[in-house]
Amino acid sequence: MIWNREQYIAHCNFEFTGREFFCELFGPLHTLEAEWRRQGATEKEIAMTAFDWDYVMRTGLSGTTHPITGKSTVILEDTPEYTISIDRMGRKQKLIKKSATIPLPMEYPVKCMDDWLKVKHWYEFSENRIDVEKLKHQKELHDKGYLTLISIPGGFDEPRQLMGEEDLCIAYYDDPELIEDMMTTFTDTALKVLERVGEIVPIDNLCVHEDMAGKSGPLIGPNLISEFIAPYYQKVWDCARSYGAKIFSQDSDGNMNPIIDAFLDCGVNCFFPLEPAAGMDIVEIRKKYGNKMCLKGGIDKHVLRRDKDAIRAELEYKMSDVMLGGGTIFSLDHRIPNGVSIENYRFYVEYGRKLLGLPPISEEGWGRMAF
Repeated sequence: MIWNREQYIAHCNFEFTGREFFCELFGPLHTLEAEWRRQGATEKEIAMTAFDWDYVMRTGLSGTTHPITGKSTVILEDTPEYTISIDRMGRKQKLIKKSATIPLPMEYPVKCMDDWLKVKHWYEFSENRIDVEKLKHQKELHDKGYLTLISIPGGFDEPRQLMGEEDLCIAYYDDPELIEDMMTTFTDTALKVLERVGEIVPIDNLCVHEDMAGKSGPLIGPNLISEFIAPYYQKVWDCARSYGAKIFSQDSDGNMNPIIDAFLDCGVNCFFPLEPAAGMDIVEIRKKYGNKMCLKGGIDKHVLRRDKDAIRAELEYKMSDVMLGGGTIFSLDHRIPNGVSIENYRFYVEYGRKLLGLPPISEEGWGRMAF
C-alpha cells in the first residue's frame, strides 16, 4: 500500500490509521540477487516490487545542509581484488571487492583545528545550497500528499567522517574547541537552510544519520551527547518544528540503549534500524518508553536464515499486541543478508502480513524506507 504524508505522520505519532505498516527498509545485499536467481526468484521479487510493501510517497527537499566540497572521487589504483581512491572529502580509502560494498578510509583530512579550518568552508552557508525552483515543485508534491524530508549532518557521524572514530573520541577530551566549532558551523548552516526551505514548503521529517554504536554499545556516552550534540539537535529540531515537522528520525546501527534517553531529550522521536543482534529488542523498548518514540525495523534479519518455525516465533514476538496500533514501522533490522532463501523470505512476508491483518498481496511497487 502507498501511504500519504498525513497517514504516515499519524501512524508515526501513535494514531491508529486502521492498518499496520509493514515495509522493507533497505532491500537485499546485492550479492543475494545471484542466490535468489538460482533458487527461481522472479525479477520482480529481486527488485522487491512483488511483495506489496507499504511505503510513503516522499520528496527530499532541495536544500542541502551537508558538505559541498567541489571535489570528485579520484581512483589511485584498481585491481581485481581492491580499489584505492581519494574520495570527495579528501579521504584515502580502500574497497575490498570480494567482501565489502563500502570502502574503508585509510587516511582522514582532519587531525587538528588547523586542518578543520581548511575544510570548514565545505559546511558554511551559501545561497547555492537552496534550489528555489525545485522547492516550488516540491510544495506542489507536498500538497498532493508527499512526505517532505530534510537531513542534517550527524553530530557524531559527520566529525567521524572527517577525523575517524579514534581521533574523534580523543578530541572530545583533548580538543573540545574543535568539536564545538564543528557543531556551531553545522548548526548555523542547518538553521539558515531550514529557514529558507520552510518559507517555501512545509517540513515533515527531519533526518539524521549517526551509526555511532557497535554490538557492545555506543562510542560515546550521554554526557558527551548532552555537552556537544544536544545543543545542535535541539536548535535545529526547534526550527524544523516551527515549519511543521512532526518526525525527527535517527539512523544508527548497533546497541543504542545506553543513549536513547539522551537523544529523546534532544527531540529525536523515531529510531531505526534497531538491530536485535546488538541487543535492541523493540518489544522491551516499547514497554519501557511507551509512545515516546516511533520504532522502525527491529525484526531479526538473521532469523530468516533459519527454519520457518524460527521465523514464525520471531514474528509472533515482534508483532505482539504491545507493538500494534501505531508507532511501529515493522521491518527487518537492515539489509536482507546472504544465505536467506527466497522460500524463507516469501514465508516471512506472507506470515507477517497474516499476523498484521493485512490483505493479500495485490499491488506492485516498493520504496526504500531508510530515512
